[in-house]
Amino acid sequence: MINNFEEIFNTARQSIIGKHLPNNLYVHISTLTYLDNILQKYEEEGRKLVNNINDFTLVKFNLEEAKISYLYYPDFDSNPHPPLVKSIVVNIVEKTSKIIHYNQSNNPPLLHRKETFVRVEYPDYFKFKHLTNIEEQLGLLDNSRYIGTQTEWQQLLTDHSLTFIDHNLVCNINNNPEEFIKIDRHKAAIHRNRLSRPVNLALEAGLFSDETTFFDYGCGHGLDVKIMAEKGYKSNGWDLYYQPNNIFQKADIVNLGYIINVIENVAERRESLVKAWSLTNQVLIVAAQVLIDDRQKGFMVYGDGIITERNTFQKYYEQEELKTYIEQVLNKEAIPAGLGIYFVFRDEEKANNFRASRFHSKVKTPRILLPVKKFADYQELLTPLMNFYTERGRLPEKGELTQETEIKTEFRSFKQAFKVILQVTNESEWDNIADQRRQDILLYLALSRFGNRPNIRQLSPVLKADIKHLFGNYQAACFLADEMLITLRNLDIIKGICQELKVGKIFEKSCLIHLNMLDSLPTLLRLYEGCASRTIGRMEGANLIRFYFNIPRISYLYVPDFNSKKEPLLRTTMTIDLQDLRVKYRNFADDKNAPIIKDKHLLMVNSSMV
Repeated sequence: MINNFEEIFNTARQSIIGKHLPNNLYVHISTLTYLDNILQKYEEEGRKLVNNINDFTLVKFNLEEAKISYLYYPDFDSNPHPPLVKSIVVNIVEKTSKIIHYNQSNNPPLLHRKETFVRVEYPDYFKFKHLTNIEEQLGLLDNSRYIGTQTEWQQLLTDHSLTFIDHNLVCNINNNPEEFIKIDRHKAAIHRNRLSRPVNLALEAGLFSDETTFFDYGCGHGLDVKIMAEKGYKSNGWDLYYQPNNIFQKADIVNLGYIINVIENVAERRESLVKAWSLTNQVLIVAAQVLIDDRQKGFMVYGDGIITERNTFQKYYEQEELKTYIEQVLNKEAIPAGLGIYFVFRDEEKANNFRASRFHSKVKTPRILLPVKKFADYQELLTPLMNFYTERGRLPEKGELTQETEIKTEFRSFKQAFKVILQVTNESEWDNIADQRRQDILLYLALSRFGNRPNIRQLSPVLKADIKHLFGNYQAACFLADEMLITLRNLDIIKGICQELKVGKIFEKSCLIHLNMLDSLPTLLRLYEGCASRTIGRMEGANLIRFYFNIPRISYLYVPDFNSKKEPLLRTTMTIDLQDLRVKYRNFADDKNAPIIKDKHLLMVNSSMV
């Protein structure tokens, strides 16, 4: 006989299976055999009191009274939000039961978040979870008052012009969702008057050289092809609707810009990604729409994406989801270049060079203090050597500097030539540059631990030389990088670093800094930010960054009038939770009470920049 109810209630509260509410635990029938033994025996006692019924879907354990409810949802698997048909409440102590029928009710209770009742192994778990995620993003589940019963829920859907096809939300225009089954893909192509963001980012990253060829897969109206040709690159493109007769051509850089997000057929979407990769000699650019809060725009979900009012399909990926999708299909790491934009490299050495370059901070060449005659006579010859040291934090190895022969003819070695430079500059500034380059490399190596850290053979000769001169060997550099990662787990250390900064505004739980100051911050803070940007990328136009030190979280802030107004208004924020890489956006454009950025001079060292 079960009678230790306090132990039963405590066990139920600690259950990792099922959906927890303040006074109840709900579990699906399929999970009963996975519950703690004491709960299994308790539930068996309850079922005996109702003659071992089997027409139930969920079991509700009351955590305050010795009561168990058996809830029957016959459409649990097929209906995205099934109504309750019958409830049997069993009182274990009194050995009584009460049956309540809802099948004749005009407003029965409904289920939401179905994945919480089952285990991850349940056949439809991910389908349930995907629907919940979309509904949460669209704000449909924000207020429990409007979702618990059929009438209120249906009114909410009607207010948003929504209906369901299976477990997919669609816009219910003219009350005929079937009209959306035929998608007008070509309407997704937009007219622009400048280079697209993905291709422009590739240009800014230095991926194009004089001989680079370019192909735009799904070129739409062909503007990128035209502009790149005008810049002198051999440029071609293909589009299913606008340029269907063009032939596919291999190219060094292939752009798959905002294509996989407008294809509603999952297999065809994958085929496009694979085809574009097959045409790529060096770098594939993949761009797609990322999920933002569009609940006010009337765009709703169809399949694993949305149907717009123009009858075009859009799949809004989460940034981490997009990265994972590309990597699963191509079996290559996708490196973020911006929000919703990734570069995929054929050559691992070039990929590592690009990864390292993303954390290569900007430093200035030490100024000439008091030129002596010997330096003045050779300043033009020595300037490339000074620039090389500024860039790499070390002297060149054989073959790394174009002016090597001329310099060695005059000074016998780079070392002797550098001694002349030290006569007219501050040696400590050169030491600081070398240390900055060490920190850059440590940052790159630490963040590479989240993926497949390259072995020494996969690094470029230049990066190998950097590590040899600045650390002695690769193992030592990797050890120091790993030590940094371990330190990063301690948010108290992050808090201490933030509080000691000579730049930025300190709040109770965070520190706010201008993004231009990022390179000058202590390496541990740069690493903290890198944990966000390495996967998610930074928000477009962001000019402020907030470091949280109570929880692992980074926020990027866009303040459009930061430079021109004394107290500018915050426009947009993007917050990244580093525990699960979930991204949240907030737009204050139409908010009359948008936050004001005060004391902005504290956010930057050089007040002339504001």
